[in-house]
Amino acid sequence: MKLSIQKIFLVCFTGWFLTGCQDLLNPKPNNILSADIVLTSPDDVPQVRIGLYNALRGTAALSVVAGDLTADLAIHNGTFTVYNELSNKKILSTNSAAATFWAGVYNVVYIANFIEERLPGLAGVSTTDKNHLLAEARLLRGYAYFIGANTFGGIPLVTTTDVDANSNIGRSSKEEILAFALEDITQAIENLPDTATTGVGYATKHVARAMLARYYLYQSDWVQAEQFATQVINSGQYLLEPNFNTIVTQDFTRESILEVGYTITDDPGTSTYGLNNIFVGRREVIPANSFLLKIFSNESGERNLTVSFDVRNQRGNDNGFSVAKYGTSDEDNNNIVLFRLAEMYLIRAEARARQGKLTGANGAITDINVLRTRAKANTIVSGNQSDILTAIENERLYELAFEGHRWYDLVRTGRANAVMTTFSSNWKDTYNVWPIPQIEIQRNPALRGSQNPGY
Repeated sequence: MKLSIQKIFLVCFTGWFLTGCQDLLNPKPNNILSADIVLTSPDDVPQVRIGLYNALRGTAALSVVAGDLTADLAIHNGTFTVYNELSNKKILSTNSAAATFWAGVYNVVYIANFIEERLPGLAGVSTTDKNHLLAEARLLRGYAYFIGANTFGGIPLVTTTDVDANSNIGRSSKEEILAFALEDITQAIENLPDTATTGVGYATKHVARAMLARYYLYQSDWVQAEQFATQVINSGQYLLEPNFNTIVTQDFTRESILEVGYTITDDPGTSTYGLNNIFVGRREVIPANSFLLKIFSNESGERNLTVSFDVRNQRGNDNGFSVAKYGTSDEDNNNIVLFRLAEMYLIRAEARARQGKLTGANGAITDINVLRTRAKANTIVSGNQSDILTAIENERLYELAFEGHRWYDLVRTGRANAVMTTFSSNWKDTYNVWPIPQIEIQRNPALRGSQNPGY
C-alpha cells in the first residue's frame, strides 16, 4: 500500500465533514457547527485542518468530469443520466454532477470561513500556527472560488458562516469572484512554508505560485503567468519524471505539486463520481474516438499510455479503450493530481508564445520540447506564433488528458465553439458554463431568475 503516515493525515477524517455538504449555502448549525467542525481548543486544530483538505477532495473528481467530459475527450458508454447529458451536450440544470460540484466548492468555502472566524480568537495556539492554517484556508478558498467561477460563471460570494445571510445571497459577477480568489491566494503566500513537511498533499508557497500561474494564464496576463510558472520550475522542489508512464501508474510523483490522496478505507472508486469506477469499473465514460486518433499520433509519443485497450470490451459502440490514470484502492494511482510540474512548462510555453517568445532558451518551443522529449515524441524545430499556439493546445491535450483541463482550456481561449461544434451537433454557446444547480435556485431566493442563459 502506497501511503506513509504523513499522507494518511490527509485522509483519516473523511466522515465528519461530508455530512454537511448537501445543504451548502444554508448549513444546519446543529450539524456542521456543533458536531462536524469543532474549534474550541488547540487539540481541535489538526482535525479542522484535515477537514479543510478533505473538503478540497470533494472538488477533485468533479473537476475532471467537468473538464474532460464537457469537452471532447470522452463519451458516455453506460447508463447514468448524469454522464449521458454531459457527453451528448444536453446538459440540464438538474444535472447531479453540477449540484455535487457546487456543493464541493462551497464546502471548501464554508470550512475556510469557519477557520477564519474562529481561529484568531482561540487561546493556546501560537501566532505562527494560526497564520499557517489561516493561509491554508485562504489559499484553498481562493482555489475553490477560482474553479467555481470558471465552471459556473458568477456565483454567490460567501464570506461568513452566518446561516441567515447565506440562505439568501445572490450571484456576484465572475470578475468579482476571481478578484476575491486572487486576493485570497496572494495573501496566503506569506505565511505558507517553502516546503511541506507533511508531503505534497498540503499547501506551500510553490502551490500558491502554481495556482497563480494558472490564474494569470486564464486571465491572459502572460507576463505574470510566465513569471509564476518560472518560479515553480526554478524552485528545485519538483522534478519531471523521466518516464511518462510514472505519471499514469504512481501517486505522489516527484513532479506532483498538489494532489489529493486516498487510502484503502476511503477510496472513492465505487461511488457515482469515483474516477476508477466511471472510467474502468462501470466504464460509464470511455475515451472518445477523436481523442484516440490524437493521442496515438507521433506528437503524443508515450502519452498514449494515458489509455489502455482490452479487446474484451470492444462491442457495440464501445471502442475497447479505458482511461488508465485512475486505479483502485489497492493500486498506486488512485489519487487525483491538481497541479504538477508539466503544467507549469505548458503555462510558461503558452505565456511566452503569446508574447512572441518562440525560440531560444527562453522560448516556447524549448518548453514544449522538454515534455515531448520526455514522452519520446517528435520535437518542434520552428514555427510561427499561430503554429506554436496550436501545438501548445494539442500538447495540453496529450499531457494533461483526464486531469480536468480540456473544457476550461477551450473556453478560456475562445476555441470551444469551433472545436465542439465539430465534435457534437448538439453543442451551443450555453455550454461554455455549467448551469446553476436547480436545487440551489429553489433553496436560495436570491438566485431565482439568475440562471445561466440557455438552461
